[in-house]
Amino acid sequence: MAKQDFYETLGVQKNAGADDLKKAYRKLAMQFHPDRNPGDTTAEHKFKEISEAYDILKDADKRAAYDRFGHAAFENGSGGQAGRAGGFDFGAGFADIFDEMFGDFMGGRAGAGGAGRGADLRYNLEISLEDAYNGKTAQIRVPTSVTCDACSGSGAAKGSSPTTCNTCRGRGRVRAQQGFFTIERGCPTCHGVGRVIEDPCRACSGAGRLQKEKNLQVNIPAGVEDGTRIRLAGEGEAGVRGAGPGDLYIFLALKPHRLFQRNGADVYCRAPIPMTTATLGGTIEVPTIDGGRAKINVPSGTQNSRQFRLKSKGMSVMRSAARGDMYVEVNVETPVNLTKRQQELLREFESESTHKETSPESEGFFTRVKEFWDDLTEK
Repeated sequence: MAKQDFYETLGVQKNAGADDLKKAYRKLAMQFHPDRNPGDTTAEHKFKEISEAYDILKDADKRAAYDRFGHAAFENGSGGQAGRAGGFDFGAGFADIFDEMFGDFMGGRAGAGGAGRGADLRYNLEISLEDAYNGKTAQIRVPTSVTCDACSGSGAAKGSSPTTCNTCRGRGRVRAQQGFFTIERGCPTCHGVGRVIEDPCRACSGAGRLQKEKNLQVNIPAGVEDGTRIRLAGEGEAGVRGAGPGDLYIFLALKPHRLFQRNGADVYCRAPIPMTTATLGGTIEVPTIDGGRAKINVPSGTQNSRQFRLKSKGMSVMRSAARGDMYVEVNVETPVNLTKRQQELLREFESESTHKETSPESEGFFTRVKEFWDDLTEK
């Protein structure tokens, strides 16, 4: 039975470009892969056909031979097909599918036009609570690898350029047959780049990049929280020999504040107040995170640890005009260093007051304690 035309197998025109071939192959390979069609011999056969077709057409030399001689160019072991069962290399097909499915996720495999992208970088930046409230533009210095200006990242000396690797023919990978398996690994000559440099750049020694400190500007939005991550695309390490750069990730940490504590969008503050203010009532003034001031009316008889809520006086909320609330917890301060006259006045107050009326909580507590002791005595 005559083989189907490779272009028809992939469903593309004879003038299809590399991207069209790849898209067609990806779609069909995902549809007919044996793992998706267990026990389906028809799907397995179709998968072999499309893998063989793509393996030939994606290679410029093999495609030229096929266009000229058709299937005859690869029969009887010619055209590099010797040693493959029925002219099909299942290992190669699987490697191509792995490239298609996971290449982007893994940052791209080396070869076929360049080394892998540069590494991502992390930078820890500490900011104040006020900066988190207002937002700010921060200037940072990041030690990293940058593209070599002398060779524009190619790694080759001025006036020269990298040449295609003869070992892998520019693919960056070589394959070796071991029994029933085809092993694929990075090319040992070009180290997976697909090109070799005969006259390396003196500035970067052929790497195409140099170590340098970069000055960057980071826009920190209002409302960021501790641990917020900001991504600066393309500001990571430059790739080797012109490959794409990685990304820079800024991790924010908030400095402890001397007055405020934060919980989400809300802000908490403790304010000591005199015993007289708590007893008689009055007004206190507290600072707010926006740099302003707020007044709190303290009613008479205010107890220790009471909280007062100041609506919309808390933190900014990211990507919103809303603000959290501020909670002020009062701490009633017991007077110290009293004069004799002050002590006399307090004693007069104590002698003229009934604890049940002026201190109901303490009176109630000690009443319960007395009842507890009485119960123990009776037993």
